[in-house]
Amino acid sequence: MAWAKIRIVLKRDELGMPSFWQLQLSGWAVFYLVGLVTLLPYRKAENFRNQGIAFAIMFLASCILRPICRSFLRVSFSWIAFGLRALAWSAAIGSVATFFIELAILRIVGRVFSDSDLGVNILQFSVVLFLWCALYFGIKQWQRAAQERDRLLRAESEARDAHLSALRYQLSPHFLFNSLNAVSTLVLKGDSEGATRMLSQIASLLRVSLEGPIVAGISLSQELDFAKKYLAIEKIRLGDRLQVAFDIAPESLEASIPSMLLQPLLENAVLHGVGQLKQGGTIAVQTQAEDHRLRIVVRNSGPLQNPVTSGKNARGIGLANTIERLKRAYGPDCDIALLWPESGGCELTIQVPFKKIATRVGEVTCAQ
Repeated sequence: MAWAKIRIVLKRDELGMPSFWQLQLSGWAVFYLVGLVTLLPYRKAENFRNQGIAFAIMFLASCILRPICRSFLRVSFSWIAFGLRALAWSAAIGSVATFFIELAILRIVGRVFSDSDLGVNILQFSVVLFLWCALYFGIKQWQRAAQERDRLLRAESEARDAHLSALRYQLSPHFLFNSLNAVSTLVLKGDSEGATRMLSQIASLLRVSLEGPIVAGISLSQELDFAKKYLAIEKIRLGDRLQVAFDIAPESLEASIPSMLLQPLLENAVLHGVGQLKQGGTIAVQTQAEDHRLRIVVRNSGPLQNPVTSGKNARGIGLANTIERLKRAYGPDCDIALLWPESGGCELTIQVPFKKIATRVGEVTCAQ
């Protein structure tokens, strides 16, 4: 079975934050200059040399701590667990760093243990490294919180844009032209009942898309209602050529998803799939909610596709807009996969974190 997959990833430093190395170098440089200022009254070259050696080795020790701290962030530890692990590693690396500092200054191993305050220095350097770890964790947590806030703000903005540009991007002029042309054909055939029903469906769809509340997320059940209204219009236009099947897991209906998510995907399925077959075909929508993930699958009949050329051509306005909105809403937690069966047609799979919709009086918001 031919297949292609699109991974959604976020760009690094999307908030405009300085990189790690910029902060690392500037932070230690400032710390070193402060240390030099404290030595100015003594005016001894040896003190400045020793200070430089100490800061160089501590800088290297903090660089060694970085991958260790990053590994802690990949696991959901409590702050106490973070602190204990950081303290243990800071003490271990601080002890080794202190030994090398004393060795570089005294130059004889025996003098390290006899002529220096090794215990006091180990404590001091370990505390410095522990504070470095705490600062690293604090910056990373702030970045995560800022990214989440930025993502939510962008999702709200995307929701407003989706409503203002619903006719342009999701109810495309092509669809409206075909629908109105189909109404005209029904009138010429004397099928006034069918024409009236189709006009009613178009009006209902436009009313929902333009007059609905502006929210970033709606429940899957609401999104499915809108999708069924759209498919009802296409059903009137294509008749028996279009068959529709829904396999919806009940537990998935309360999931929160970006508004206007399914319609452009279904329009692609009709335009590039079923609509290309004289005998017509089927569009199937399936949802599942497992392991805190929501899975949405849209399958459609269609002509046999070359996965290489299809991958390049499939990302039109509708799909590209959907991918961008999902990336804004979920970041790297979103997976999109495109699959082209050997029998023809296309299968689109979306997997996002499962979050229940929280309903309040007079509004609908995403549950956090």
